[in-house]
Amino acid sequence: MSDMPRRAVTRTAKLATLPLGYAGRSALGFGKRTVGRPAEAVAAEVQRRTAEQLFAVLGDLKGGAMKVGQLLSIFEAGLPEEVAAPFRASLTKLQEAAPPMPAATTHRVLAEGLGPGWRNLFTAFDDRPAAAASIGQVHRAVWHDGREVAVKVQYPGAGEALMSDFRQLSRLSRLVTPLFPGIEMKPVIADLRRRLEKELDYLDESAAQKAFHAAYRDDPDYVIPAVVAQAGDVLVTEWLEGTPLAKVIASGTQEERDRAGLLLFRFLLSGPVRAERIHIDPHPGNFRLMPDGRLGVLDFGGAARVPADLQWSIGRLLRIGTYGDPEAMVEALRAEGFLAPEGEVDADQLAALIAPHVIPFTQETFRYSREWLRGQTARGMGLAGDLRPGGLARQLRLPPQYLAVSRALSGCGGVLCQLGTEGPFRAEAERWLPGFRDDDPAGITA
Repeated sequence: MSDMPRRAVTRTAKLATLPLGYAGRSALGFGKRTVGRPAEAVAAEVQRRTAEQLFAVLGDLKGGAMKVGQLLSIFEAGLPEEVAAPFRASLTKLQEAAPPMPAATTHRVLAEGLGPGWRNLFTAFDDRPAAAASIGQVHRAVWHDGREVAVKVQYPGAGEALMSDFRQLSRLSRLVTPLFPGIEMKPVIADLRRRLEKELDYLDESAAQKAFHAAYRDDPDYVIPAVVAQAGDVLVTEWLEGTPLAKVIASGTQEERDRAGLLLFRFLLSGPVRAERIHIDPHPGNFRLMPDGRLGVLDFGGAARVPADLQWSIGRLLRIGTYGDPEAMVEALRAEGFLAPEGEVDADQLAALIAPHVIPFTQETFRYSREWLRGQTARGMGLAGDLRPGGLARQLRLPPQYLAVSRALSGCGGVLCQLGTEGPFRAEAERWLPGFRDDDPAGITA
């Protein structure tokens, strides 16, 4: 296989092979395959083939296209079962794997980053990639001091390919709209572009991982691999064994599911307090359940800073939501920029939209599930789907300062539903979100 496709015409041609929409795909399938076959079987085959085609193209393009596919995999739990079932296998594959680049290309990148004598830094190096990320792949090796390490090598031309992806991926937003109603893909893709530009910088990723490693050193619940070396498009970190979260989702015990889900949620909430950052890429490929019960965390290219005042505001908004006061919700959300500055908002309708999503924080324990998420997705579509000039959908906004945290927590919710985790999520919010605790001056009374 050659390097990551870089020429715009090549990448555009690949993206053009993506289907244009569910209705078109179904019509094509029925037109060609209905003779002598039940309609349900034809529809299932069309969906399966579409999933294979979609994720094969995204995986081959890597870069931004693959990152979009990984993002969509998080929201799989919210799809109706009849749509989700044929897509689930392809989504899981995308979370953990992508086509590898040739060994010669890998060696060239290593030489450019670590120097022509790069092999002397290792006592062993496996040319077969152990994992593939959106803009690079990981090799297992042994550092010269005997430590097992993960060597992350960026795909040549990743930056150029990334920009090409985002000039072409507007068609992808139309493709996924029928599958993920209620999710506006264009703003998501625009933000992915900004984030991936940052992820291309392995020096920045190295700094973020060092900050998390220092904050969670010798922690009883987490393992953050230490950074061993970084140069150019190469990042070397300690190797992390463990069971990938995707396998826990597929076949883990309920105890493992509860443990992994609670630790994932706690990690995202505690990161801003302990490391002044939040991990915003919570797809299952970035986490490992260790044999001793700890949660191993990988890939810090998407880490974002969360200042103390934003931590407090998040907690305060969540606390207001749990009280269920419609007028207080409108006032708080408007002040934070979640609602248009002017315009009438039906407070009761807004409260009805928010209430189901804060249920996990109104109870001592709560179990996330695919069924629960699908119900909330459908309910939210009905309440927020009014696109008339005065409708609620026209009033809702997502302030830029909340974008990273929103992605992290919504993605985490999707993974918790895939795991079917039960846990004391309210207690975690009280522990880590300062504005949520009763002893903080949030300015509200129960």
